[in-house]
Amino acid sequence: MAERLSADARKQALGGILGWTEVPGREAIGKTFVFKDFNEAFGFMTRAALVAEKMDHHPEWRNVYKTVEVVLSTHDAGGVTALDIELAKAMNAIARPTA
Repeated sequence: MAERLSADARKQALGGILGWTEVPGREAIGKTFVFKDFNEAFGFMTRAALVAEKMDHHPEWRNVYKTVEVVLSTHDAGGVTALDIELAKAMNAIARPTA
């Protein structure tokens, strides 16, 4: 099982991944990606799903038209772990620079 990051380690890690913030009321991180249209949003989700499946670490997410809201937390660890940080970085790399 992955080890939960301390609050300080979580804040430090968030400083290195653009646009991700702590989710109020939970031990989780989140980001809202906005794309040009539904096709780009769905393409992002498809590519991110392939990465998540390889990592065996799956996001909570919600898609409405061109917007994808993502929340990451390692449920087995009860909070944010290095897996969440790694997936957040991968999602940023997958997204277009405008997202």
